[in-house]
Amino acid sequence: MDAKAQDYRKYLDPKVLARLGGLELRARMIVEGFFSGIHHSPHHGLSVEFADHRTYAQGDDLRHIDWKLFGKTDKYYIKEYEQETNLEVVLVVDASESMRYRSDDSLLTKYEYASSIAAAIAYLTLSQHDSVGLCIFDDDITHFTRPTNSPHFWKTLIRDLEEGGPLVGAGRKRSSGKAVVEGGVKVSRALGELVERVTHRQLVVIASDFFDDVGDVLTGLQRLRYRGSELIVWHVWDPAELTLPFRGPTSFEGMEQMGRLLADPGALRVRYVEEVEEFCHRLRMGCGKLFADYNRLSTGSALDATLSSYLATRSRRLRSRSSRVLGGG
Repeated sequence: MDAKAQDYRKYLDPKVLARLGGLELRARMIVEGFFSGIHHSPHHGLSVEFADHRTYAQGDDLRHIDWKLFGKTDKYYIKEYEQETNLEVVLVVDASESMRYRSDDSLLTKYEYASSIAAAIAYLTLSQHDSVGLCIFDDDITHFTRPTNSPHFWKTLIRDLEEGGPLVGAGRKRSSGKAVVEGGVKVSRALGELVERVTHRQLVVIASDFFDDVGDVLTGLQRLRYRGSELIVWHVWDPAELTLPFRGPTSFEGMEQMGRLLADPGALRVRYVEEVEEFCHRLRMGCGKLFADYNRLSTGSALDATLSSYLATRSRRLRSRSSRVLGGG
């Protein structure tokens, strides 16, 4: 990594980015850091899609010859790519009350983290002259903008994300031994509404903690897939939600009409972590069956790494398609 990339890296720590304040600035820093870290990579964007091979013809650009396929067949083939000039990305962000949670291990709430990544993806998408739309939901869809490729839309999207977050102020572990318990929102209901608005093939990117019945959530995702959409699932967690690090008698305060519960986290921790892992496993396996890319995210992770993971998912899919062609599958 060169000096420029290292300079950006120090600003991409979630705690440092949180201090920057504005979502627009955070998103730009994520994008700049991402690009400074991948300048040696051939995968710089979202829009180039591997399509097929065809036989080499005189005059074809030699740079597009598939040399791996030549090694297997002793024949020249050209790799064809299609520009997804009509690529439409719909960013779906969960703004339910549980998404305002923030523990001491992260200075960003789950909603702020998801919004920062969504804004960065929107920036990249629009820079490629592709279209991006935004959906924000709580119990129901509270905001929906159809995809547009207008370069001026990015600032509008930033404003909508900033104004469309959870109504209650940023949550965190309460002082005096209190912590937060989330639950209650119906993600599946919002997905059902979204199906009615996604009328053709789109890339739907969903950022949520998915605190709902897994079966119902997967049914909603399945309906989106039935419409022909490609799905990217960001399963957003705060580090404290994954490990339950609280010590001593703790009052857990429900964030979505769940009341309060006094408990000893030490006695619950092992079982709690098992339940969390089972929850994530069921959602991950269900997404796999739907050919939806699943990524579990922690708000304690570097934001540029999260963006890289998202783009790497697409790259792996394209490489998989290419290898199937090479293998004759």
